[in-house]
Amino acid sequence: MHVLYDESGAFKCGTVLLDNDSSLQVENTHGKRLKIKRNHVLLNFDSPAPGELIPRAEAEAEALEVDFLWEVCGDDEFDFVDFAKDYFGHAPNAVESAAVLLCLHSAPIYFHRKGRGRFRKAPADILQAALAGLEKKRQQSLAIEAMRDRLLAGELPDEFDGMVPQLLYRPDRNRLEAKALEAACVDSGLSAAALLLKCGAFASTYEVHYGRFLFDQFPDGTDFGDVPACTWPQDLPVADVKAFSIDDATTTEIDDAFSVTPREGGGWRIGIHIAAPGLGFARGSRLDQIARQRLSTVYMPGNKITMLPDSVVDTFTLEAGRSCPAVSLYLDITNALAVLSHETRLERVPIAANLRHHDLEPVFNDDTLLNGGPDFPWKKELTLLWELATILEAGRGKPATNQTQTDFSFTVDWDRSTPDGPGVISVGQRLRGSPIDKTVSELMIAANSTWGKRLDEAGVPGIYRVQGGGKVRMATVAAPHEGLGVDCYAWSSSPLRRYVDMVNQWQLISVLQGTEPPFPPKSQDLMEAVRDFDLAYTAYAEFQRHMERYWCVRWLRQRQDPLITARVLRDNVVRLDDSPFVFKVNGMPLQAPGAHISLEIKDTDLLDVDVRARFVSVLSEAAEEAAEDPLTQ
Repeated sequence: MHVLYDESGAFKCGTVLLDNDSSLQVENTHGKRLKIKRNHVLLNFDSPAPGELIPRAEAEAEALEVDFLWEVCGDDEFDFVDFAKDYFGHAPNAVESAAVLLCLHSAPIYFHRKGRGRFRKAPADILQAALAGLEKKRQQSLAIEAMRDRLLAGELPDEFDGMVPQLLYRPDRNRLEAKALEAACVDSGLSAAALLLKCGAFASTYEVHYGRFLFDQFPDGTDFGDVPACTWPQDLPVADVKAFSIDDATTTEIDDAFSVTPREGGGWRIGIHIAAPGLGFARGSRLDQIARQRLSTVYMPGNKITMLPDSVVDTFTLEAGRSCPAVSLYLDITNALAVLSHETRLERVPIAANLRHHDLEPVFNDDTLLNGGPDFPWKKELTLLWELATILEAGRGKPATNQTQTDFSFTVDWDRSTPDGPGVISVGQRLRGSPIDKTVSELMIAANSTWGKRLDEAGVPGIYRVQGGGKVRMATVAAPHEGLGVDCYAWSSSPLRRYVDMVNQWQLISVLQGTEPPFPPKSQDLMEAVRDFDLAYTAYAEFQRHMERYWCVRWLRQRQDPLITARVLRDNVVRLDDSPFVFKVNGMPLQAPGAHISLEIKDTDLLDVDVRARFVSVLSEAAEEAAEDPLTQ
């Protein structure tokens, strides 16, 4: 005696060795003995052999038409053996019964399972809905296949129009387009970004990285749309100064400027002038909503996304040849550069010049200050400000650190192209801590700490940078910044570029004018602005670092020279000499930190923003140059 039985939804055959009424001991077709429950047995048969029944039944089932079986089937629940008897018109043999069972079991849309070997035909309306669903899936499968084939052929499917960012950066795997892209990636062995780039969805790898940032941070785009005109009080007093700014060549949002005016009886009045967009629009206005949403200007090599519309920036930037609205901090100092007093004013400041780093650094640097140098416009004023900055730095008790560290700058010429796309990158270097850096930073620290204290004394909340125990955080209550050595430090010097500076300027203006502050004490909105700014500022800074790495790889490819030099930072981590790119050199012999080495660039990847290099040789040991090498200090 042989049996056909159900084992976890699969049909199997075996020979009965022992019948124990409620269970059977069976030897299956592989010779394995097992115990099965009697209610799992679907059919008893003598022939054919257990190993032949299912193959023969499958062949017989192929001749059965499911549609016809459904038509001739009654509406009541039935057993497959009884149905086989009705269908064949005689007592079915084992092969015929098993064929009907396999046919019914393989068509769950037509026949609903009601138990082992028992079925019931699907109602007509349910069957039609299920068949429509199957047809829909078939059509979807054909659509996915068609889109996949076009992607593999290097063409972008029409269905992808307007969907590429969504498909690449945040795909919905339930969409047919996402399934097609995933299938094409599997078949081609390429990543989604590489495949879409190959199909022309992006003009260059730059667009892939920039597009991801826009998708995450600016889903509605970077355009400001229609913005209201922005004006400021025309009755502001005009300062009796000639101010000048100091910025790099690409700066358009000029927030700060300085002035030096002799005082009667000796000494000078030093002016620190900060652009005052806070006089042009108020909290809750359309422009405030724009700034509140963006929170900061986004910087990246060759591009930026401003916090405020160009029309507003143009109105308030401290451009030479204009008298611009400003919040001014005046420091009255003696001939010995001791600060006697300070005063804050709202006024119009005549801007006489916009000085640029690349013009100043050759004539105003450590060497020219020590050994003298040629005369140049504003030399006397700059020298005096630098001397004051040196005293202010000493007064804080926190002399600047990392003053021998190299800063890198990136310039992208978008009018030129390379095989990697539009843009030719130039990487520049300058040592941090130049007289220009010290002058600007110390005067900004003086303004930010003075105005932060002014807000605190007036009982008006502001946004402060606080450092204690080595950790820097933002707060709405004044507290010391140990790293800078000041009692409090409120960002106030970049209101055109940072929303927290804009908020602090509004608060300071309210103190100066004796009006209610836009953000009262314990303002929940102020706390939310601090939180959101911190998150956005961190994301923007991370994106800037990422794009700097991207352009470093572009720079390496642009060189077309595989040999390059680098410094070892630790283990197999190195930094290139002529760019700030840091990466790992696998297989490099162990070197001491600071060692100067030669590398051969073997491969670069602009999508993963990575470099693969081979160690060539040691140019100099760390001990030889550690004392003078800025990267190891």
